[in-house]
Amino acid sequence: MEKKKIIAISVFLFLFLCLTRFEIFAQAQQDTSAVKQDTTRLKDFEPVPDRWRDIQPPPYELNVEDHIYDPYNRNVLKGDYPIIGQNVFFVLTATADNIFETSTVPTPSGISTANPVSQPFFGSEQRLFYNGNLKLTLELYKGNVAFKPRSWEIKVTAVANANYINTKENNNVNINPLKGTNRYDNHIAFQELSLEKHLFDLNDRFDFISFRGGIQLFNSDFRAFIFDDFNLGGRLFGSAGNNKFQYNLAYFRMLEKDTNSELNTIFEDREQDVFIANLYKQDFIKLGYTTQLSFHYNHDKPSFHFDTNGIPVRPSILGNVRPHDIKAYYIGWTGDGHFGRLNINHAFYQVLGKDSFNSFAGGQLDINAQMAALELSVDVDWKRYKISVFYASGDSDPMDGTGKGFDTILDLPFFAGGPFSYWNLQPIRLQGVNLVQKLSLVPNLRSSKIEGQSNFVNPGLFLANVGFDAELTPKLKAVLNANYLRFVSTESLQHFTNQNNIGNNIGLDYSLGLIYRPFLNNNAIFTFSGAALTPFAGFKDLFETSKTRYAFFTSLIFTY
Repeated sequence: MEKKKIIAISVFLFLFLCLTRFEIFAQAQQDTSAVKQDTTRLKDFEPVPDRWRDIQPPPYELNVEDHIYDPYNRNVLKGDYPIIGQNVFFVLTATADNIFETSTVPTPSGISTANPVSQPFFGSEQRLFYNGNLKLTLELYKGNVAFKPRSWEIKVTAVANANYINTKENNNVNINPLKGTNRYDNHIAFQELSLEKHLFDLNDRFDFISFRGGIQLFNSDFRAFIFDDFNLGGRLFGSAGNNKFQYNLAYFRMLEKDTNSELNTIFEDREQDVFIANLYKQDFIKLGYTTQLSFHYNHDKPSFHFDTNGIPVRPSILGNVRPHDIKAYYIGWTGDGHFGRLNINHAFYQVLGKDSFNSFAGGQLDINAQMAALELSVDVDWKRYKISVFYASGDSDPMDGTGKGFDTILDLPFFAGGPFSYWNLQPIRLQGVNLVQKLSLVPNLRSSKIEGQSNFVNPGLFLANVGFDAELTPKLKAVLNANYLRFVSTESLQHFTNQNNIGNNIGLDYSLGLIYRPFLNNNAIFTFSGAALTPFAGFKDLFETSKTRYAFFTSLIFTY
């Protein structure tokens, strides 16, 4: 089956490239014919076959000679003038992205402990982590995009990843304790491999409909609360009403992810279908505010799957283990913009559906859960003051046949500090599942964010945030946040851990991030962050300690 998919995709790519080449040749012939006609008709004018290269600007001092290694001035590799004919452009982007992190995270001591002093359930909490990606993106497209959409586009992004982790305890980097406490891994993936075709214009102001197929990036709302991923699918998109409306109809047949790099595998089917439809309306009610309505459908089919490190992730190992089918429907309303000086970003989602057998509840489950978020901010010169609240409903009765704990499809929220926050950044494990996933907010008790299935029997979350952003200099930005975290309902945690009287209060999360752009552009971005979580009763009851956890990370991004 996989070979057939690869052959079909290869044939499709070959045919598309042949058609594209034919179109390029036809366009070149048309351009040549047009030049000859202009020469015949316009005796008083001198025709210029190549308007990009033959027309040279005056020799002012600011003009710089072209170099392919200079991304700032005219460069054929950056799409500043065509690579073929008069309308076919090429853009090359190379990015090196490196993350170094050290943190203290509750870590089980494993079946066979790494240290003699690790007899308690939780052992050493020290964690070292490195993740490096080298990305190469190639774009070939036709069209003058300053005035109208691209006629067609081919986009390829290949990523080479290297990662390393040391947790100081066995059974965490691999299910086999003989693998020790360290793990080094690498992976190569296609994060983008897509073809885009402009179908037609709706009017003379270039409202349009286009189609993009293949592996592509898609973010379903302003803050990526429900879905944000590079994956295999088809997307119909465009604009209407003089670009005041934008819309997407997207279907994804999800690819399996590599566990340690979190990148795509090569055409390995995930047995999951995702359909998304959304509509944006600009200047809704008032100029400067955009509203969005969306619908998500997630069909996660029954399957068995072990991750790269030998750990079972589908179905989840909590409760009764049985493959199960999830059909979840998300209806959402979000908005982003400003009313005068007040900036606003908000979201509300209602999820309904069925889980054929939730292993935690021990039977079929009707899904009925909610999520809401609100951020208000005010800009004062170079400062921004923010307050935010986030709510994900929790399940107060795990055995009643209704899943009331909110969970997402594949979220990547930048909210209440985003990755600068300890709670958002760290994957916190609890008895074979994650209390909270890496780069997520919802405490969903899910085996894995990228490989596990959604779980709607969970404690939910209430978060209150105060934040402060400051453009200290044109090169340096500071991001300061403090979050109060609380479980909505702890009954699911009590049932899961067989432990009574787990408190609702999680703790206080506070962080400081610095973003430095040494060249006043995005070709080099250095990010430094420090975060801490001071536990309250609920966290103490789960992890048997009240000491403050910390996390520090450095991100170095270089882009050509």
